Amino acid sequence: MKNNTINKKEIEKFSKIAEEWWDPNGKFRPLHKFNPIRIKYIRDTILSEFNIKSNHKPFEGLSILDIGCGGGLLSEPMARLGAEVTGIDASYKNVEVAKYHLKKSKLKINYYNSSPENFKIKKKFDVILNMEIIEHVEDIDSFINESSKFLKKSGIMFIATLNKTLKSYIFAIIGAEYVLRWLPIGTHDWEKFVKPEDLTKICKKNSLTLKKIDGMTFNPILNKWSVSSDKSVNYISEFKKV
Repeated sequence: MKNNTINKKEIEKFSKIAEEWWDPNGKFRPLHKFNPIRIKYIRDTILSEFNIKSNHKPFEGLSILDIGCGGGLLSEPMARLGAEVTGIDASYKNVEVAKYHLKKSKLKINYYNSSPENFKIKKKFDVILNMEIIEHVEDIDSFINESSKFLKKSGIMFIATLNKTLKSYIFAIIGAEYVLRWLPIGTHDWEKFVKPEDLTKICKKNSLTLKKIDGMTFNPILNKWSVSSDKSVNYISEFKKV
């Protein structure tokens, strides 16, 4: 029996606000603020991991699969860096927004309306991005299992998500959704947050070895995100296929 990683409620939630993906002042405003730091993290890690000497398009020759690509906020910067990018998302509306924006940006990206278990492609990728997605899927174990099938041996997978701590409940749900209204109420379900040690165990079962893990923290005074050692709310990790 095929695994099902799709959570219909989560898909509907994001489909309703899909038109706002590229509005820096819209419902995805926090993601627009967050995006530069995660692009830099991915870029620096890939340059180091694949021993690339940076140039105008350093990712040329690399294939990247962006799972849960949304409107393409990460797919497009990866393509600009020279990668051959494929983006998949279980929300039809998200994919349509991504395709529409692609016409404006004139980049070459292959977008598909699919979840990992339903994605019919023989290709394996150098890099897989699972960014801010695992807290929205039906079953994390199945999702990682299905995602890892598309990763080449010695390829790397990035996973960014929220830690399951009291601090993450206060900051990511009460603070971001109810007090600051950065996100629509109900964006996150704390029960779906995952501790780094639990994520590492799940990945290990799927031949993914943890290479590094870092915290992502927001400074309200500077109004910007940065990489830090504090993993109590947001964290980003790199796993390698062995």
